[in-house]
Amino acid sequence: MMKKEKYTFNLFSLEILAILIALLFLVPFYYVIVNSFKSFADILSNTSALPKSLDISNYKEAWKIMHFGKALLNSLIITIASNLVIVVFCSMAAYKLVRTKNKISAVLFFILVSAMVIPFQSIMIPLMKVGDKLHLIESHWGLVVMYLGFGSALSIFLYHGFIKTIPIELEEAAIIDGCSPFMVFWKVVFPLLKPITVTIVILNTLWIWNDFLLPSLVLGEEQRTIPLSTFYFFSAYMKQWHLALAGLILGVTPLLIFFFAAQKHIIKGITSGSIK
Repeated sequence: MMKKEKYTFNLFSLEILAILIALLFLVPFYYVIVNSFKSFADILSNTSALPKSLDISNYKEAWKIMHFGKALLNSLIITIASNLVIVVFCSMAAYKLVRTKNKISAVLFFILVSAMVIPFQSIMIPLMKVGDKLHLIESHWGLVVMYLGFGSALSIFLYHGFIKTIPIELEEAAIIDGCSPFMVFWKVVFPLLKPITVTIVILNTLWIWNDFLLPSLVLGEEQRTIPLSTFYFFSAYMKQWHLALAGLILGVTPLLIFFFAAQKHIIKGITSGSIK
């Protein structure tokens, strides 16, 4: 009986701690949402107070200045295309590395995974020079190619670990039934990769959608994404916080809609991956 009471108290303490931590993490969201409805003067006078009214003029102005429709389309094109090429190429590469059991495959896997520890800033300048020579600058597809390169290391690492748990007997049975190696992968192996694919898509979507540095170097005025468009509100002499905060809310809304709409599949994919 005493042990049960002690466990209940410990559990209650952990729940209180979890609630406090959650509230702590929600504080920045409170400031962003509340101040997005205020004027610039009201923000400077009291950032913590609630707005006097739910005035959406900041959102209208931010939408106009950001060219939000065009920025949203650019972000969607880059994020979807990058995820597509990362999933296709990295899943095939990981499958080949797992099923080809020799020293060359082991060395290649080590080299690919080692790329995760290379900081982007160290290769930023030579990357831009090479990208300019290959005509990848000021292009959606040039940025997609670069995201494929930078996203391959982690994606191949995750796919590699997951594919090793898939019994090779399934592939052998498919080959006996007359499947080509290409069909074995896409018809037998790839459907089993759904849990880890969901995880990879989530990680890459968060990274690509919110990335600022690489798009700022590669994209031109017409290809600006949402994070780049938000930068319109900051200059050397003026910071339009009321519009910037409204722009941040506009920018994060598509991601929230995506996660709420795909919540069922996301949770299922993550739990299936952990059970696997």
